[in-house]
Amino acid sequence: MRMKWFAIVGILAAIAPGEAAAQTPAFDTKAKQIYLIDDETGTVLFARSEDEPVPPASLAKLMAMEVVFEALDKGELTPEAVFPVSEHAWRTGGAPSGTATMFAAIKSQIRVADLIQGATVQLANDACIILAEGMAGSEAAFAERMNARARELGMPVAMFKNATGLPDPGNRVTMRELVTLSRHLREAHTNFYRLYAQPEFEWNKILQRNKNPLIAANVGVDGLATGFAEGFGFSLAASMQRGDRRVYLAMGGLETDKERTEESRRVLDWAMTNFEKRRIFADGETIGEASIYGGATSHVALVAGGPVDVLLPVNNPERLTARIVYKWPLTAPVAAGQQVGVVKLWNGDKLLREVPVKTAEAVGAGTLSSRALDALQELLFFWL
Repeated sequence: MRMKWFAIVGILAAIAPGEAAAQTPAFDTKAKQIYLIDDETGTVLFARSEDEPVPPASLAKLMAMEVVFEALDKGELTPEAVFPVSEHAWRTGGAPSGTATMFAAIKSQIRVADLIQGATVQLANDACIILAEGMAGSEAAFAERMNARARELGMPVAMFKNATGLPDPGNRVTMRELVTLSRHLREAHTNFYRLYAQPEFEWNKILQRNKNPLIAANVGVDGLATGFAEGFGFSLAASMQRGDRRVYLAMGGLETDKERTEESRRVLDWAMTNFEKRRIFADGETIGEASIYGGATSHVALVAGGPVDVLLPVNNPERLTARIVYKWPLTAPVAAGQQVGVVKLWNGDKLLREVPVKTAEAVGAGTLSSRALDALQELLFFWL
């Protein structure tokens, strides 16, 4: 089997750039790693070093909380359950640590519901450790649950050695994975996701504001978290809703807290104001064909499994192209509606998105003589 691709030219001619199209200045950001996508279409709006492993810092708490939320949804944990504050949790993530904390008192008992608020609103290290120890017996055991869950969610690079993201050489994640996790948190755990927009939380008579500066800015961001690691810099994972559009952003490598805030706002505003949605393929529209080996016919039409939209820059100066990729040739019989490959949409040299393609109709096995001819043709093809 060979992977085969072919370009789709005529279909996209109507949305190719015209000679009079205005040349929009290229957008850039100070972030060393960034991944920005549109929620509805899945279009990648901006990407740089999105698959580079970096320290997650406090963004590791997003993974920790996903494990907690999943346990709550499955009934394995209840909001009213109470966990003790161990000396390890107190010293490592509490007041003595000098890190983000909800100021949990040593040897006290705290409800899961309160710990969750501490972990989401204040990014409290002690809250995450207390939850980890209460659920898994130890922070290390809980980290293994985080890693297993990350694989289930399609995060192959991520590795967590603790529940907090506090420095450990084994901690790593990518910007692409953080966006995957952010989308999942909002879509699968909607009620808990809302906590990331809670403006403040008080515990032990200490009131603290939300650690995410974009929440107080009231610009449409409704989650998620910020982070900082020595040698890496400042990072952020965010989701913004404006009108009927939502985008997800993960970025890192910023030099200061101020730069992170300013750059994230600038990137998000650019994403919301400089793109327009275009319909590329309609539901069921034929977009190409695939060769079939041993079939009653030699080719089958390929269709998109649903409407295919992308976001393109206003006055887009690039040429939009599409390529269908599938394992050549398909082997008969082939069922109608069978997914056989993907169509990749490119804007210039930037991959926007990949969409599954399906067969438009069923193709049965051919006659003995037609299969013999196909076999001869394939032999000659590979010989040449």
